[in-house]
Amino acid sequence: METIRQIVLVNSDRKVELTLPEGVQPGLVEIVVVLQPLERSKPTSTEIPNLFGFLESRVDPLQFQRALRDE
Repeated sequence: METIRQIVLVNSDRKVELTLPEGVQPGLVEIVVVLQPLERSKPTSTEIPNLFGFLESRVDPLQFQRALRDE
């Protein structure tokens, strides 16, 4: 399994185009989409880790994990 993270712009037609890396082989795959709204400003150097999947400091990791399990 491989995790690919990309930030994309959702236009009014609600269509998203995703280009996969060269290492992804053609064939049947499962894709999971998680929507996380982002602010439109350019990220600062301190915000860069958030773009790569790190939890924000205001999120309690245990509470976050329990919420995921409850879903």
